Amino acid sequence: MKSTFKILLAVLCFTAFTTNSVFGQITDEQKLSYKTGNPADWPKDQDAVVSAPNNHKILLENDKVRVLEVTIAPKEIEPVHHHQWPSVLYIMEAGDFIDRDGEGNVIMDTRQIPEPLVFPMTMYKEPEAPHSVENLSDTKTIRLIRVEMKQ
Repeated sequence: MKSTFKILLAVLCFTAFTTNSVFGQITDEQKLSYKTGNPADWPKDQDAVVSAPNNHKILLENDKVRVLEVTIAPKEIEPVHHHQWPSVLYIMEAGDFIDRDGEGNVIMDTRQIPEPLVFPMTMYKEPEAPHSVENLSDTKTIRLIRVEMKQ
């Protein structure tokens, strides 16, 4: 039974991250611009699972990938953290949010984009410099799976 569940989970993850379908994929209009940089310059104590452990739960980690379950409760602000490896995000649910860089400057405010984001959404991101997400929703938890690809 356990091995059947593991196989099913692996197939679902593979399907979610390799589909060519338009449904649930980020479009050109939805591309988001985030700061990046040299991960070697970022403080080690600001790694996502070190700095924001209540928001980043490790589901799997080995020498190739780190898979995180990320949750940000309504009205919660994450501690400043970074992601040192390129990632694929499968965002299942989110309301409006603000993402700020390590100095508090707004990177993105979903209330300012021309079209609302459509969920679920899958997107690729380069290593992400120190930032903090604020969930503006009164009711929706931000929920996503982040697959960090170690180099």
